[in-house]
Amino acid sequence: MLRLRNRPSLDLLSGSEGWVIFKFSVPIILSYLLQQIYTISDAAICGQTLSVDEIAGVNDVFPILFIFLQFAVGCTAGFSVITSIAAGQGDKPGVRRSFAAQLILGGAMSLLLTAIAILALGPLLRFIGLSETNPGVWKAAYQYSLIIFIGIFAQFYYNLICSVLRSLGDSTTPLIFLLFSTVLNIGLDLFFILALRLGVVGAAVATVLAQALSAVLCLIYAFRKYEELHPTKSDFHVALSFYVRHLRQGIPMGLQFSVLAIGIIVMQRALVGFDIGEGGVMVAGNPAQNGFGAANKLNNFLMCPMNALSTAIVCFHAQNLGAGRQDRIRRGTVKSLLIGLAMYGILGGLGMLLTINGAYQHLFMSADKITEATIRYGNIYLYVDLALYFMLMILFVFRAAVQGVGHAEYALVAGCAELVARVLICAFLPAMVNGGPIDSSASTGAYIALCFGDPGAWTLAVASLIYPAARYLFGAKSKKQRSLSA
Repeated sequence: MLRLRNRPSLDLLSGSEGWVIFKFSVPIILSYLLQQIYTISDAAICGQTLSVDEIAGVNDVFPILFIFLQFAVGCTAGFSVITSIAAGQGDKPGVRRSFAAQLILGGAMSLLLTAIAILALGPLLRFIGLSETNPGVWKAAYQYSLIIFIGIFAQFYYNLICSVLRSLGDSTTPLIFLLFSTVLNIGLDLFFILALRLGVVGAAVATVLAQALSAVLCLIYAFRKYEELHPTKSDFHVALSFYVRHLRQGIPMGLQFSVLAIGIIVMQRALVGFDIGEGGVMVAGNPAQNGFGAANKLNNFLMCPMNALSTAIVCFHAQNLGAGRQDRIRRGTVKSLLIGLAMYGILGGLGMLLTINGAYQHLFMSADKITEATIRYGNIYLYVDLALYFMLMILFVFRAAVQGVGHAEYALVAGCAELVARVLICAFLPAMVNGGPIDSSASTGAYIALCFGDPGAWTLAVASLIYPAARYLFGAKSKKQRSLSA
């Protein structure tokens, strides 16, 4: 483990594995919860200041943005596995070279991702049902997405630096800078939207500027505090194979996130059918979409601790792989499952309590939009998901553990398994249960069948990870693992 004075990092190579992983995950949990709070605050500001068309445009493009932005998040998390391995080996030059490689790859991939996103923007907007025949919504969606895509570099480098810091055992600094970014973003939202009246353009510019400034300040802090993040000129001149090592870890993890986003889009498209009444006219109030949407927001909150645990596992396993501590990897995986089981009990119980009288819906919707129908749709979705949260917990632990020991390709396989299961379930099961096409008169059983898209996807993904988990976590190290830690 690299040790420097005044360093706010946690030693991941010693101490009780379960306690170390939990302690390391706490700041990450707070970071993820803060991101969710910011999302709600940002939506509230937009909801109070933008026009109806602008609000619809911003809300509609979320799945599209998720595809590209989460690819950036996954890539940076994958790159940092190489950094964690070097840190576990106590290899300062290796950490410097990895950081230098990521700075170059970050620039190249940001440009590529931006170009693809901008070229695909129009077709993607049409795919989710938007059209130039509704110019207000189309313009808002296009402008907002375009600015966010132009600023992908800010998202990429911000997450890159945070991932590198976590790979060194520092999960606290990213939390501090996320807090700064959140406060700054809200302030810029108010300034650009309220003071300058820039509408969706102001909202998008505020997001990009906040992330860009946070990335710069975080980089300056990291450079000053961490001696091993001072790359020299020679650190940038390494063999092409070194960059390929990073890409082999980063691209599968990035694609995994993007594939999951596509599955979510498919599920949301299927959901719309439950709000279609006679003559193809939408039911007043869109109860299925609003109820499901509020429940999904609660679900995102409840998933934060498990997401954070998975991030901590990746860093813990990668460092211990570098140190050659297969025993700690095995014990860390088992204890992570126990931590996840405790989370399942707490989070599932909390979620169930919030379903009473649809209490959670008052957090995400105004009272005039909450009806018996929205509560029914939202609660059914939560009952199905929360009852089977243990499968999601197992998925998070196994997927992160396999990623941490250098087998990111299996994370992509698991992501594809989720996509296949979700698409098949959402496309066919509701209609089969209903005995015909889906509309607002569809049976409750048909809606329950749709809700099984989530746990069905989790189950197939877990099944795809059983082999790599048994081989690479509880068996002997593979040849690939040995080469990664060499």
